[in-house]
Formats: sequence, C-alpha cells, structure tokens
Amino acid sequence: MADMQINDDAQRLDWQVNMAIKPAGCGDYKEVTYSRARWEQLKALRGKAMSIMAALEVFHMGSTVHGSTARGDVKEDSDIDIFIAEVQNSFLVETALEHARLTISNRRIVQATPSNAMKAHIEIDEQTTVSFPLMEMRRVQREFYRFGGQTNLSELKSDMRVVGIDKRLMLIEPTQTGHVESSIVGREEATSKILGISTQTVLNRVHTLLRRDEIGRTGIYIKKELAPQETFELAMKKLVETNPAVRRRIKG
Repeated sequence: MADMQINDDAQRLDWQVNMAIKPAGCGDYKEVTYSRARWEQLKALRGKAMSIMAALEVFHMGSTVHGSTARGDVKEDSDIDIFIAEVQNSFLVETALEHARLTISNRRIVQATPSNAMKAHIEIDEQTTVSFPLMEMRRVQREFYRFGGQTNLSELKSDMRVVGIDKRLMLIEPTQTGHVESSIVGREEATSKILGISTQTVLNRVHTLLRRDEIGRTGIYIKKELAPQETFELAMKKLVETNPAVRRRIKG
C-alpha cells in the first residue's frame, strides 16, 4: 500500500494504511508522514486529554495518557486512555471529574488475569476512559504503560510525543513530520533499553501479542459493571469475599 498520504479535497483520513492490528514481521521499517487531518486529530485528542488530566490535578492527582495519543500515531477511532498510577479513593476521582462537569457514563472493575492488579475503569464516553489501580501494581504492570508510551500533563502542554510500541509490535519513534516505525520482534533487549524498562516486560508483551494474533483475543478474568450507587471499594470487597484468587492477589 502507498505511504500514508491524504487528499484533503477528498475529505478522508489516512489511518487505515498504517494501523492494522496484526503484528508486523521482523525487520519491517517505514517512515510515515502525517497528513494535515491526522495532525488535527492528534491535537483534538490531546486537548481533550489535557482537560481531563487538569481536572484531576486540581484534586492533586497526577495522571498520564498512554498509547497512540502519547506517541502521536493516532487513527480515526483512537481512544484516550488516562491512567492514575497510584491507588486512589474512588470518591475523590469521581468528584474531580464531576467538578469539571465531565459526565461519567459507565464504571467497571477490570482484572486482566488473576495475577494482575484489579483496576477501576471510569468511562466518560466510548472514546475516553480514566483508570486507576484498586490494589498495588507489580513492576511489570507499571512498565506496561511505558511499553506503549505515556506522557504527563506538562509534557502534553509542551507538545511532547514519546517513543512506544503499538499493537503490531512496531516501535513508534516521533519525527518532525510524523514518525518512523520498526518491528521489535528479535530486538527485545535493545527495545527495553530504548524504553527504559526491563527486557522481561518486553518479552512478555511480545509473547502476549503474538499469541493473541495466533489464537485470537483472550478473555478478561474479571469485568464487573458497577450499580449506580455502588462504590469501587464496596464492589471490590464483595469480590474479595467471594473469589479466592482475588483474595490471594490482594494479599500479595
């Protein structure tokens, strides 16, 4: 397929060419130039992220946005994933959002696997989620966000884009005109040094995404929707009482 270019008169975006989910092959490399529409999309997503992150900072909660919004390689249906790294009082998080007149459309508890930390997901709309851990996270889980690329509020304000890995296992390195991308398969150790994370984290993510490509997306261990008046803390307490695996995880 041709490099990602767009005819502005045709009024279409160029996301599809570059953003297939299937992992790329070893040695793949490409220079990508962003269209005007793509830069505008990135600006819009980052502006929305900054308004939410600023609302959290008013209540002294630092956060990061991760994924394509942090790297810059957004597409038409890119999400805004905002993450607060430390365990929080969910009432304060929800109050911060409501104080900024941000409507909460859905709330759920998510746990990817029994060994992962349980997290609160607050959905503002179909595109935008604020999440935070409900229990202490292990190093590999914290490094997951750096694997995909993450930026904080001050970095967003300075228009910083960061290096990170997309779902195709391509290393996205921002440039003045877009980015360059290259496969990390077979380059896991070098990639870990670029990202400043452990080689084991990179190997784990490569294994997970290649396996997902082979057998399809695997299920989430826990995905519990909260009732309107139910707090995250109360919902987690119920899960701890009824699920031995959750009890073991919360103890260490």
